[in-house]
Amino acid sequence: MSIARTIATVSLAALSAVGIADVAKALTIEPMIEDLQGPWGVAPLPEGGLLVTEKAGRLIYQKDDTRHDVSGLPEIAVVGQGGLLDITLARDFEQSRMLFLTYATPQEGGGAGTALASARLSDDAKRLENLTELFAMKPGSTGGQHFGSRVVEAPDGTLLMTIGERGNRPAAQDRSTHNGSIIRVDRDGSVPDDNPFIDMPGVLPEIWSYGHRNPQGAGLDLEGRLWVSEHGAKGGDEVNRIVKGANYGWPVISYGEHYSGEKIGEGTAKEGMEQPAFYWDPSIAPAGLMVYSGAQFPDWKGDIFVGALKFDYIARLSGDPLEEVEQIKTPETARVRDVVEGPDGGIWFISEDRGTVYRITP
Repeated sequence: MSIARTIATVSLAALSAVGIADVAKALTIEPMIEDLQGPWGVAPLPEGGLLVTEKAGRLIYQKDDTRHDVSGLPEIAVVGQGGLLDITLARDFEQSRMLFLTYATPQEGGGAGTALASARLSDDAKRLENLTELFAMKPGSTGGQHFGSRVVEAPDGTLLMTIGERGNRPAAQDRSTHNGSIIRVDRDGSVPDDNPFIDMPGVLPEIWSYGHRNPQGAGLDLEGRLWVSEHGAKGGDEVNRIVKGANYGWPVISYGEHYSGEKIGEGTAKEGMEQPAFYWDPSIAPAGLMVYSGAQFPDWKGDIFVGALKFDYIARLSGDPLEEVEQIKTPETARVRDVVEGPDGGIWFISEDRGTVYRITP
């Protein structure tokens, strides 16, 4: 493992021109695991070490000098943007050793859809036990676009998973499909009685919110509320606070435009559709999202961190209304795929281009 190096951030570019206070801080950025191929999701372990997914279908464990593949994964469809995606530890992981995975699963007719599974990590961390598929989206698709997908466990123990519209724009407004939705299920895969559409004919009962394009970041704030980051088209990347039963507008409203330059839908606002808490134009291609506890950086308590795949930095957002107040941009932040807070309060992130998981500490 490489020696940690201490650096000073931060690339502020145009931010400094609008009066942002001095935010340069001394950070230590330390590689925690290297030589990865297509890393997608990371889960730091409370006993030390980590688990990391590779999209091509590997789950890797590393602690100190021990490194091995974890066996027992579900069948995974590696197609386009799909494969083995997110990993999240259960809140009671130290007792149960349960974790949750999202992935593209093969479906009838040759398509694939985003799925969610639970499993127990064996005591020696070499295999998954009691693997159970909790959910698979309906219907699947033969395309390779917009699988999502992140999963978080809410304070009430339910699971919230993001799903992209799979490149089928109108489907994001069609609640008879799971395309372009955030779904909510219990830890056994059953549908909670208080889901917003559970008794509505023609609407899939797992849906919690809809009208999403491709949400690839999700995290809970300090009050337990869900926030997501999602890809727009050409412009219009969004950060949204998710409200039960709400419609987030895709493809009817957007602050971006189609790649062809044509207008999207009906404009930027419509009654009955939510406005983003923040949006980027031009697009940064936002990936993992984390809301920080303040454990090691008290000044950042409650701030939102979002990885940028396109411009190679970590955005820090703060305030009401929400603003991008800082860009953590270093050689290490090359195509940031995931951002999470570790058990020690360090900020862990995946650099897809460098094939490395790093940890930021003061």
